[in-house]
Amino acid sequence: MSLLDNNDDVKGLVEKLNFKEKTDRSMRLIEEAYERYGQRMVVANSLGKDSMAVWDLAKRVVPEIRGFIVTTRYKPQATKEFMRKVVERYPEIKVYANDAEIPERLYETDPDECCRILKVEPVRWAIDEMGVDCWVTGLRCTEGRTRTDYKEIEERDKGLIKLNPLLLWKEREVWQYLALYNVSVNPLYKEGYRSLGCAPCTRITHEEDERAGRWLNTSKCGGECGIHTRPLRTGVAD
Repeated sequence: MSLLDNNDDVKGLVEKLNFKEKTDRSMRLIEEAYERYGQRMVVANSLGKDSMAVWDLAKRVVPEIRGFIVTTRYKPQATKEFMRKVVERYPEIKVYANDAEIPERLYETDPDECCRILKVEPVRWAIDEMGVDCWVTGLRCTEGRTRTDYKEIEERDKGLIKLNPLLLWKEREVWQYLALYNVSVNPLYKEGYRSLGCAPCTRITHEEDERAGRWLNTSKCGGECGIHTRPLRTGVAD
């Protein structure tokens, strides 16, 4: 049976499968999805460790696969420089950004709206412009409290499939993969960050939850920007 049609117990597989088995499963998921969707499948790249791992996996399986990055005016300078290097190496990755005027310090007064404008909207543009029917992410179910209910294959928007090939991986397995295959990573990890976002909304913490430093001291603390929770098809209301 195709992995795209599986109903496997995700939580059970996290502990049951070893690193090689997870890697093989991830590559098979990508391969089967590409056989089904072809160039209508693209990889979303946030420039974080998980995105770089899934991008490398995808390129090993499908060298011609395309990708997109959503950036914002608030990304740290180190992330912007890393993005420049990634796009220089992989020109098949398109960069999207919303340069619309927004209220000053909107990230403090209404972080949900800030994320909607600067992150969710550009993802919608990418999906529309690139003709996407299946997008690949680096989501992991062990990453934080808001990501425990995801599945390897999802259809939260009708006709738009989201593939999460790394869903079963643990943080240490991501780093293991990156080291084994010599994959470049954002230099901010050397400073102690475990999850990367916009500069005003990302802090270094020592919490067990990887995403605990995101939107610290707000109602969104450790939560989501909306890319994985809001409708992404153009014309679909929030």
